[in-house]
This record gives sequence, C-alpha cells and structure tokens, in this order.
Amino acid sequence: MLQRLREQVLEANLELVRRNLVLYTFGNASGISREEGLVVIKPSGVPYEQMKPEHLVVTDLAGNIREGMLRPSSDLATHLVLYNEFPEIGGVAHTHSEYATAWAQARKSIPCFGTTHADYFHGPIPVTSEMTDQEISGDYEENTGQAIVRSLKQTNPSATPGVLVANHGPFAWGKDAGTAAHNAVILEAIARMAYFTLSVNPAAQPVGSGLHDKHYLRKHGKNAYYGQAKEQQ
Repeated sequence: MLQRLREQVLEANLELVRRNLVLYTFGNASGISREEGLVVIKPSGVPYEQMKPEHLVVTDLAGNIREGMLRPSSDLATHLVLYNEFPEIGGVAHTHSEYATAWAQARKSIPCFGTTHADYFHGPIPVTSEMTDQEISGDYEENTGQAIVRSLKQTNPSATPGVLVANHGPFAWGKDAGTAAHNAVILEAIARMAYFTLSVNPAAQPVGSGLHDKHYLRKHGKNAYYGQAKEQQ
C-alpha cells in the first residue's frame, strides 16, 4: 500500500508541474495512509524532473521520519496540522501559483463570481489572517497550519477544499493526493477568472446564493446528479 501511495503522491507533484503551478522546486504535495498513520511527501528542494517514488519521504503524524534519506518538504508541519485536524483530508497540495498567490499577497478572499467557482467551493475562498511576528519566529510552518484551520471556522474542508495563506500562497486538499492537486489547479483558475472579472467590472458582485447553491449541490450534495454514477462507470 505504501508503494502505491508513493506513486500517487509523485504523480500529484508532477501534475502541479504539468499545469504550470510551480517553478523550479517550489510547491509540494503529500498523501496519507490513514490505516498506517503515515504521510508521504515531496523531499525539500529536489527538482521535480529528478524525483522518483523512492525519493519521497515517509513520516508519521508527529513528523518523525520513518522512511527516506532526504529531508521532507519544509512545509511538512503545515500538512500535518491539516491531517491531524481534519480526518476527511487524504491529500494536500501547496503551490505559489501566480493568480492565487496574488490574491494571497493582497490578503483578499476570492468571492464567488460565477458557476466555475460554485462547482468546487461552497462560499468564497478564504484568506488566513496575517501571522504575528511571534507566530513567524516560533513554529512557523505549524502555525501556518493553525492559521488555515482558523480560516475554516465558518465552513469545513470538504466544502472549502483550499485557502489562501496571507502573504504566502494557496493550500488545497482532497480525498487523496491527486484530488488535492486537482483542486489546486481549479483554485488557480478561479483566482485568475476573479482577477479578470474585477478588471472588466470593478463593481462586480458575487452570485446569489440560489445559483451558488444549485451548482455546488448538484455536484456535491446529497442528491447530486452531475457526472455518472459509480456503478455506471
């Protein structure tokens, strides 16, 4: 099972590259085996084109390295906070994608201006509060995770599969590493469209709750009807 998880996490990391969400060695993706309590994550500073499954680092939920000769991503502690706080999360992806990072640097949440956003996020994409000097000088990466957790007080990680960390960039997640990478791609697309929406009309307003709910719930609600039923696939 762990070998399969390694392969899935590697593929998620490479998807971030294919979708132009990372530069050089920026960004990272991870996945977790809940049965074993183990996390697989990208090694720190290793070029994506050189990575193989065996280069990925395996840790437990306390951050202790269980397998691997390389140092894990410097954002490991942030991923671990999310895994420990939200048992429904199976994968996490972090990028410095251009448009989402611009919103993060502006410390602005992304309103839902249309149905593409509503298909994936049941509400605006939140931005965390600015971290204090004490939080930054302390356990910075862990405190980043705690800032993300606080930003989700009014929602849940299933309805909001990504946030913007103020002055930093986006983190996204999902049921597994591949879904986390997928949601990171969608988050960047939404951020880009929102930017252009406000460029065309600075007074643009978010969609109403009726349209927002319709698009989100037809895909994720109890009576969802978007796509094909699993038994038909």
